[in-house]
Amino acid sequence: MITTAKRLDTVEEYYFSSKLREVRQLMSEGKSIINMGIGSPDLSPSKAVIEAVAAAIQDENGHGYQSYQGLPEMRQAMADFYRDQFGVEVNPNNEILPLMGSKEGIMHISLAFLNPGDHVLIPNPGYPTYTSVTNLVEAVPVYYDLKEENAWEPDFEALEKLELEKVKIMWLGYPHMPTGARGSLALFEKLVAFAKKHNILLINDNPYSFVLNDNPMSLLQVEGAKDVALELNSLSKTFNMAGWRVGMVLGNPEIIDAVLKVKSNMDSGMFYGIQKGAIAALKCDKSWFEDQNKIYRRRRELTEKLAEKLGCKVYKEGVGLFVWAKLPEGIESAEKFIDEILYEKHIFITPGTIFGSNGEGYIRFSLCVKEEKVQEAIDRF
Repeated sequence: MITTAKRLDTVEEYYFSSKLREVRQLMSEGKSIINMGIGSPDLSPSKAVIEAVAAAIQDENGHGYQSYQGLPEMRQAMADFYRDQFGVEVNPNNEILPLMGSKEGIMHISLAFLNPGDHVLIPNPGYPTYTSVTNLVEAVPVYYDLKEENAWEPDFEALEKLELEKVKIMWLGYPHMPTGARGSLALFEKLVAFAKKHNILLINDNPYSFVLNDNPMSLLQVEGAKDVALELNSLSKTFNMAGWRVGMVLGNPEIIDAVLKVKSNMDSGMFYGIQKGAIAALKCDKSWFEDQNKIYRRRRELTEKLAEKLGCKVYKEGVGLFVWAKLPEGIESAEKFIDEILYEKHIFITPGTIFGSNGEGYIRFSLCVKEEKVQEAIDRF
């Protein structure tokens, strides 16, 4: 038999990959499943984006290999977006690297900077990919607690007590997934100071800034952040382009160059038409965000009603594409709780446990569900 690499022993299939098979099986049996689990926007990109792609497809020069660094005008659009939305100046020539979605950036950064045995600080709860990628590159996950009593922010006294000599990377993501905690510039300043003190590469995963958030922020707003930090961003949630796979990583040229070394050996450039669509998206005006948030606000209000109908306590301060809610007292397992709802009411909700041990006792609802479907979910109870 051909055996798999030992690194596969350290990871499991991504939760949604396996769970959605279960959901599809129920659907094939005729069950009407309302999927409130995954954060894949159901809304469309703007008309300008679709038109830009349609025009690009007719360009006879648009079908060959593209630059590993993307079109200069796309990098410029990304730089302009950061300047206009965050007040952050980045050089489009050497401080931005377009990605096929920010998720691939997690792997590229890890391959560029981690050796076997290096330690990586990972938020608990947090995005599961941080752990799986860390394991795949044979580094060591070290979890730091985020808890509701501390507004889902790190406890710096606890951080300082960890064995930090071996830590190479620290992952964070504000607005936070899954809780929706906003973070603050004051928090970012403390994190940058912590990273400088301990010579750690700090990476903020920032795809949710513009969803139901009246104060978008970037880690790179902190003075001196580029010395030790990168920021990942994505067009997936902000512009309803999840399946298009367009993201970016921003930081100082030396760090970006290291990531490019990996990326240039992994793909052969992003399709020209998608880049043209991304440029159009990044030029959307303020009304785009306002219109999107009107829809998400109505959905959130209904989803909170559903959560409360289940006896859950909603984290009201949350922003982004999800509603984070605490289960009623006495519920021993979030996974058992959501499975009962899936099989009895045919509604799929995400258990907080997939994001780490501090997610036990919580569930997460996606806002990527039309209002009438959320209302139908409420009516099923």
